[in-house]
Amino acid sequence: MVLIQIFLVFTIIAALIAVEAPSALSSIISLGAVGFGLSIAFLWLGAPDIAITQVVVEILTLVILIRATIGKGVTEIRGNESKTLLIGSLILFGLGSAFFANYLSAFPEFGKSAIDVFSETPSQFYLKFGLEKAGGANVVNDILLDFRAYDTLGEATVLFTAILGAITLLNKDVFFGEGGEK
Repeated sequence: MVLIQIFLVFTIIAALIAVEAPSALSSIISLGAVGFGLSIAFLWLGAPDIAITQVVVEILTLVILIRATIGKGVTEIRGNESKTLLIGSLILFGLGSAFFANYLSAFPEFGKSAIDVFSETPSQFYLKFGLEKAGGANVVNDILLDFRAYDTLGEATVLFTAILGAITLLNKDVFFGEGGEK
């Protein structure tokens, strides 16, 4: 539980940096760190579908936003800044790799079905008790709206937040003027 709190604090700090960053590129990179922290938190909480959605949205958002900021006063990184960023990136990459390796070690061995490895899979539960517990004849709707409603809400929240963040960063000059001050 402590590890998820560390990732959430990391995410909050990255969000504050994204809002207060002096340049658009710095804001976009910090926004990517927010998405990274949230995807790890979702994965740790047992919601891999939301984590995957978050990663895909982050990748698309970062590519689009970085492409939109090229040529708009983006400065080069020189000297000690590049070494610090390289070391920080390597540390983040190492931590992420260790986390994912630990997470992937719990997967069944290649070629084995998860249904064979685990005795109680969610799909068996949904098929067995879907009509009785949810009351709907359509099992897919029962899963999305009754059994996994919070996941569906989480995925919608991830998409909404990504769109809102993109609009805010792209309209930063409109809201705050050229210098970033109101």
